[in-house]
Amino acid sequence: MPEHTGEQKLVGADRVLAVLAELARHPEGIGLEEMSRAIASPKPTVHRALASLRRAGFATQNGHGHYVLGDEFLRMAFAHHEARPDHARVVPILQALCDRFGETVHYAVVDGRSVVYRAKLDPPSGSVRLTSVVGGRNPAHCTAVGKVLLADALRDVDAVRAWVGDRPLETPTEHSAGTVEALHAELTLVREQGYAVDDQENEPGVNCVAVLVHLSSPSVPSGAISVSGLTYRTPLKKLVDDLPAIRAIVAGKEPE
Repeated sequence: MPEHTGEQKLVGADRVLAVLAELARHPEGIGLEEMSRAIASPKPTVHRALASLRRAGFATQNGHGHYVLGDEFLRMAFAHHEARPDHARVVPILQALCDRFGETVHYAVVDGRSVVYRAKLDPPSGSVRLTSVVGGRNPAHCTAVGKVLLADALRDVDAVRAWVGDRPLETPTEHSAGTVEALHAELTLVREQGYAVDDQENEPGVNCVAVLVHLSSPSVPSGAISVSGLTYRTPLKKLVDDLPAIRAIVAGKEPE
């Protein structure tokens, strides 16, 4: 949470929302004094905001007296997420891919310079769980899901340059594209081959293959789906070689 200056003081509903957002950053709980410092507001006003959230069931106190998100908020959030049309349609696809490969699968969209994971499915056993979480973010240009979506949206080097803007591209690993030119070349290749890969570009030891998915429109992608594997167990070549099956499953067909 950025520090709030005198011109950015939180009032009324904004303060309640800031408290709610800060609670979400502390699944282990947060004390009143720490919360007060985090949103730069006096303790009495923060306490009133917390009281409002507690009355609505959106906040509660754990056994240590720290504040956490309440069960009612979590119930509403999960119910909304599971009822979203894209989530309901994508889950059977993710399940089929997870069953076939025994690896983690994701459904994601691009938001700004990040991908946001809308759904994730881990195999029940035999797999190391990846660090990604539903609602979590990663740099779009370093992920297979991000690159396949960017390739569809950014059709020339000027569009890539405008998207990058003045901030340098993050390079989580030595394999990450760090310049406009490198990213443009990568996105051009993605468009030519119709899929994207993440060859240890976001996380060492992890590779992914991703394709676009059209859940609500035949012409506009709703997001992208990826199959992720640990390099020592599921090499990138294995995923690429099985792309016909991945594409069939994403299209709702039986793979050959």
